Amino acid sequence: MPNSSASAHCPATALTGPLVVALVYDGLCTFEFGITAEIFGLPRPEFGADWYRFASCAIEDGPLRAQGGLRVFADHEPAVIDQADIIVVPGWRGAESEVPAHLIETLRRAHRRGAQLLSICSGAFVLAATGLLDGCSATTHWRYAEKLRTRFPDVTVDETSLYRLEDRIHTSAGSAAGIDLMLEIIRRHYGADKANRVARRLVVPSHRAGGQSQFLERPVACRTGNPIASLLEEVRGRLAEDWTVERLAAQCPMSPRTFQRRFSEATGMSPGDWLTWERVEAAKDVLTTGQDGMETVAALVGFGSAHALRHHFRQKLGLSPTEYRGLFKKE
Repeated sequence: MPNSSASAHCPATALTGPLVVALVYDGLCTFEFGITAEIFGLPRPEFGADWYRFASCAIEDGPLRAQGGLRVFADHEPAVIDQADIIVVPGWRGAESEVPAHLIETLRRAHRRGAQLLSICSGAFVLAATGLLDGCSATTHWRYAEKLRTRFPDVTVDETSLYRLEDRIHTSAGSAAGIDLMLEIIRRHYGADKANRVARRLVVPSHRAGGQSQFLERPVACRTGNPIASLLEEVRGRLAEDWTVERLAAQCPMSPRTFQRRFSEATGMSPGDWLTWERVEAAKDVLTTGQDGMETVAALVGFGSAHALRHHFRQKLGLSPTEYRGLFKKE
C-alpha cells in the first residue's frame, strides 16, 4: 500500500522547501521521470534544509509499466497532489492517449490553489487537456507540435522554444529540454548560483543557447500533388541564385499575386520566409560538414554576405553560425 505521507522518505533533518510531486502512470516515460527525480529528488545537503521535497505519485492503479521493460510502484497516492507546490507531468503515454477525467480535475484544483504545473515533452498534452493553457503559449517536442495544435486549437503552440513559462503553467520541449526548464525553476526559486551548481553536478550547461528550432528537420514540406512542388525542388538545388517572387511566379507560370496565394496554400509560408528557412537549412549542412568561412557559406546558400547569414541564422535558430558549428560539427 503506498504511503500517503509526503515526507515519508525525508532524512532526519527534514526538508522545508517546496514539495515537488512527479506523476507516475502506466507507460511512464522513464527518462523524463528520471531527470525529474534527479533534479528535485536527489539529496543536496550542501543547500541546507530549505530545498525541495520530492514525492512520486501514482495516478492510477498498478502495477504500472515504464519504458525499458520496467515495473514501477510509486510511494504515494493521488492525495499527495493536494499538498504539492509543484506538479511535474514527466511525458505522457501518447499524443492520442486520453487524459483521465479525475486527473484533469485534480490538476485544475491544484492550479486554483496556487500550485505550479510543469510538463516535459508530450506531457504538454496532459496540461492542455485541463483547459488551463487556453489562450496561452506552450511548447512540446517539435514532432508533436502539429498534433498539439490540432487537438487544442485554443493553445498557441511554440515549437521553437526549449520551454515556455505561463502563469504557473510551464511546458518544455523534447525530453532533455525538461532539464532546461527545471534549472530555470531552480533559478527562479533559489537564484543563479544554486541553479549553476545543480547544472555542474549534472554535467550540463546551466543555460543552453538557442531554442528547439536548431534541432528541427526541414520546417515545411510542400503538400503532395501541388504543382508548386517541382519548383521548390528546383529552387533547393539552386539556392545561391537570386529568387524574387516575380521569377518564382514566372517559373509556374502565374501572376505574382496568384503565385503568392498558391504558394502559401501549398507550404503554409510566404515565399520569402520559405526561402530563408531553406537557406538556413542548407547553411546548417555546410557548417557541419566543412571548414568554409562565413562569407563562403553565405555565398553558397544565397544569403550574399556573412552579415545576412548571421542575421537570419540567429533570427531563425537563436544562435550564431559559429555556435551552431561548434555544437553540431561532424567528425
